[in-house]
Amino acid sequence: MAVVFPFSAIVGQDEMKLALLLAAIDPTIGGVLVLGDRGTGKSTAVRGLASLLPAMPAVVGCRYHCDPAAGPSARCDECAGRLGPKKVEKVPVPVVDLPLGVTEDRVVGALDLERAITRGEKAFEPGLLARAHRGFLYIDEVNLLEDHIVDLLLDVAASGENVVEREGLSVRHPARFVLVGSGNPEEGELRPQLLDRFGLCVEVSTPRDLPQRIEVIRRRDAFERDADTFLARWRREDGRLRRKLAVARGRLPEVVVPDATLMRAAGLCMALGTDGLRGELTLMRAARALASLEGAESVGEAHLRRVAPAVLRHRLRRNPLDEASSGSRVERVLAEQLGP
Repeated sequence: MAVVFPFSAIVGQDEMKLALLLAAIDPTIGGVLVLGDRGTGKSTAVRGLASLLPAMPAVVGCRYHCDPAAGPSARCDECAGRLGPKKVEKVPVPVVDLPLGVTEDRVVGALDLERAITRGEKAFEPGLLARAHRGFLYIDEVNLLEDHIVDLLLDVAASGENVVEREGLSVRHPARFVLVGSGNPEEGELRPQLLDRFGLCVEVSTPRDLPQRIEVIRRRDAFERDADTFLARWRREDGRLRRKLAVARGRLPEVVVPDATLMRAAGLCMALGTDGLRGELTLMRAARALASLEGAESVGEAHLRRVAPAVLRHRLRRNPLDEASSGSRVERVLAEQLGP
């Protein structure tokens, strides 16, 4: 098993770390898009977060690690067709990289050629979407992804399942994952349809503070020179965060969203002119996840204010008469709607 840099040891990038935690608490938020410079800890944070999550129960022998507690509609064809109790095992939460230039067959799965040639059997070889089920699908340079792969991801993200019908095969399996993408806006823009699928959008940058830069270098060097000692040093802090995350996930269904808070969320989205209702839904879910993380019983204005930039900055229409950045426009409307 690969050694992962501790999540709690990442210096700075607080907005990115919070967004990833919220997406882990409530996957229905819709994933995280991280925009900014290379080498700012994006992939490190994703893998570090996955290592904080408890191992998940899965049906023994299932290639899609189906949840044994899920209903038949949320399991693969093989698990849904099995009768009686199922053997259960614990498996780590998967983190799957989707590389640029990947083929469609590699993403959705295809005919197992070896079995077809040697045994004359038509068997399905699962793809990256199957491996990412119930985990994280990470796409670096997501803005450079080919259009036909983007279309595939949009279909699966909307339905929560992958359907493959080709070469005499007809396979359907669940594919629910937290989509995490990263990219540099200067190298190309995302298609609006994919951009809208990300629940949260955060911006990262190279640290400008000299002591912070030095601390980043010091910690990374210490990890690469002696990973075991470094992990031992941060084990307690990671353990504390792991327990906090587990409690927040369990508490989430009990957190109340008052009508007054919903009105504030809707008012923000109307004032910013966002299209559709996905902005309000994501704002409510992200604020509720934050309230759960902080141990609050209900969602308040402070929670809305804290998550609104990440939820709304990528949902704004371009205004040629307003030269302010999208983040600045959100902050301005927040001040108008909720007070300074």
